[in-house]
Amino acid sequence: MTAAPAPAPLPAPPSGTPGKVRKSGNPPGNRRRDLLIAAAFLVPNLVLLVVFTYRPLLDNIRLSFTSWNISSPSATFIGVDNYVEWFTSDSSRQVLWNTIVFTGSAVVGTMVLGLVLALLLDQKLFGRNAVRSLVFAPFVLAGAAVGVAFQFVFDPTFGLIQDLLARVGIDAPQFYQDPDWALFMVTATYIWKNLGYTFVIYLAALQARRVELDEAAEIDAASTWTKFRRVTWPQLRPATFFLLITVLLNSFQVFDVISVMTRGGPLGNGTTTMVYQIYQETFVNQRAGYGATVATIMFLGLLVITLVQVRVMERGRES
Repeated sequence: MTAAPAPAPLPAPPSGTPGKVRKSGNPPGNRRRDLLIAAAFLVPNLVLLVVFTYRPLLDNIRLSFTSWNISSPSATFIGVDNYVEWFTSDSSRQVLWNTIVFTGSAVVGTMVLGLVLALLLDQKLFGRNAVRSLVFAPFVLAGAAVGVAFQFVFDPTFGLIQDLLARVGIDAPQFYQDPDWALFMVTATYIWKNLGYTFVIYLAALQARRVELDEAAEIDAASTWTKFRRVTWPQLRPATFFLLITVLLNSFQVFDVISVMTRGGPLGNGTTTMVYQIYQETFVNQRAGYGATVATIMFLGLLVITLVQVRVMERGRES
């Protein structure tokens, strides 16, 4: 008669004191090391921000309450006189209007045209990579160089536009004599130069969209407009908010194109924006205190606009 096999040994009880749970988390030494590493990366950047951003900003605000010739060693405190002068001056209203028209036209123009080009060049077309490069190329050029080149494009005597209009019997506008046409000229030049930026951002957003949504729209036989409005556009909203902020801030601070093409004219302040007025008052009229006032007003305006845009973006994400 065979003997029954021996029973398998029971598993050994877990080591350690029963009922105790091992604590998780970093030991104090590791946390201290992480804090030191974070400080090593953050402190130099904070120092640079304080020295080159926040301190000059505070100095500019301080100078806005003074009357200071930039060549003088001292400034005279005059309170809010500079602010009163700017808000009550007719030239300031013209400068503000020029800034609003230029900035609004540049933002709308670059974003709309950039979106249209991105939608077109997102299709499978022959030579689309070469066209993409051509659209983006002007963005990397210097603004001063673009301004010099477009001076010849808009020249009313021998410019490209004058030649094209003459072929159909139309007189070219006086771009350098009429303030409205001069403002149109610098705005069109700026849009041409910066179109590649919005184009590239929109193209990247289009290529990152969800393909299955497009396929579902095709299965449902949605029209092109319905597909764009219901499927494509909602996926482009984050890129649109980003572009709205960056393009507006950049357009608000344009100096090089205006300086090269019109120097703020014609007829006084025909194309003078707030940034160009800061340069004009500070370095040409030798009124650094008044120039600091214009810079402070522009900073506060941009700050309010940015805060509103960020708030709208947050509400869009919550909804």
